[in-house]
Amino acid sequence: MSPAFIPRGPGHALFVRDWGEGPPVVLMAGWAMDGRIWGETMLHLNAAGVRTIAYDRNGHGRSTDRPGYDYDSLADDLASVLDVLDLDGVTLVAHSGAGGEAIRYLRRHGRARVARLILVGATGPRVVGVDGITPDMVDGLCGQLASDLSGWIDANIEPFAPGTPERINDWMAAMVLDCSRRAVVEFQRTIALSDLSTDAAAIDLPVTIIHGDRDVSAPLDSSGRAYAASIPAADLVVYDGVAHGVMVTHAYRLACDVARRVTP
Repeated sequence: MSPAFIPRGPGHALFVRDWGEGPPVVLMAGWAMDGRIWGETMLHLNAAGVRTIAYDRNGHGRSTDRPGYDYDSLADDLASVLDVLDLDGVTLVAHSGAGGEAIRYLRRHGRARVARLILVGATGPRVVGVDGITPDMVDGLCGQLASDLSGWIDANIEPFAPGTPERINDWMAAMVLDCSRRAVVEFQRTIALSDLSTDAAAIDLPVTIIHGDRDVSAPLDSSGRAYAASIPAADLVVYDGVAHGVMVTHAYRLACDVARRVTP
């Protein structure tokens, strides 16, 4: 049996969900979300004969909270999950800011355990200097997240997954509020201030980019299309009329697109 918690130093661990059998897919949640956000997608993938693993990032969900929200540290967390579970031929599916974790993992740890990468609504490869975003704007956002997280959620939850039932929005809001506030602020700062252009250009495995054309959190042109232009031979799949929360609004379609690339 797989362990429910992956050790990450004295007194610290990452919580892992490991469902089903078949080719392994590791699903990485975006900023302030944890493995629960993938639940419906995981069930669809299990039904297609895929093993699904989703872990809670440091400071998120049921994982403990320790220093280390930069992409190097978070990539090392991913390495621990893959190593402890002894996974090979892995498909990494990374949403939003988790795209940076997966990309940095490939630079730091190589592709020995990874067969392919699927970026879903991934943020980047750069944020500051794109779409008019400045360092001062990042500071202002992080200040709001630190002092008025509920207000930020109220203003931004609906555009994440338009048309989602109120109960699901409340569930996602609670997920954000349950995060370590330090993790919320520091991981957002990492996402906004990192430049993954060089890392992305060095990727040498199959990459699929899935991105909605109504994504306001990670706009298609400056994120999905920018990655497609940076990553050699990347395949860009655009979901028409779809926003950032693809796994909430289009879980079955997403699972089918992932399974098609994973199963023989």
